[in-house]
Amino acid sequence: MTPTPIHRSADDPTTRQALALAGVFQAARVVDELARTGQADERAWNPLLHATLDTDPESFEAIYGGHPNHLRQGLEVLEAVLGRRQQNPVVLRYGFSLLLLMNKLRKNDRMMATLGQELPRIQGQAEHFGEHHENVVASLGELYQQTLSNFKYRIVVQGDPGLLQSRGMPERVRAALLTGIRFALLWHQQGGRRWKLIFQRKAMQRALDALN
Repeated sequence: MTPTPIHRSADDPTTRQALALAGVFQAARVVDELARTGQADERAWNPLLHATLDTDPESFEAIYGGHPNHLRQGLEVLEAVLGRRQQNPVVLRYGFSLLLLMNKLRKNDRMMATLGQELPRIQGQAEHFGEHHENVVASLGELYQQTLSNFKYRIVVQGDPGLLQSRGMPERVRAALLTGIRFALLWHQQGGRRWKLIFQRKAMQRALDALN
């Protein structure tokens, strides 16, 4: 299989922060789609699952599949945020809530350890069934429920009540939230901070322009 070409601009710290933050917003968008329609665009969903299951990527670029187009939906949301253009308020709420939840997670060593222990087990499931198998998605959802759902601060998902209560949907939504946490942690590791979205808006916008 021919490897996917890696985008040169990913070497820049601001670009890495932008890509990681795009992953957060892409996860938020998938959560919204699942909650409202019961479906999610595989082009957005699959890179998120891969990034969460790849606990030891060979490079930063490998996390999201080597090309920014795999995070295109998230990049579109981020561009709207930076340009102060109208965007789905529910998606924005999920995205910024994921950043807040990530900060709480970082301060909880026990929960971080649990995630570190359980993700390799789920990765083994993925190697057996495939990354997108319902058993793998269910395990990711259950891991979110066992860990991040225990915080007092919780992300309340809005959508079609019937869909949200249908078989397998709670696990899919929670799995999507967990993928958002994965990218939120990555964003923080790359130097991302909330204040930078205000005071370094132009620098991040230039980074996004270079990805287009």
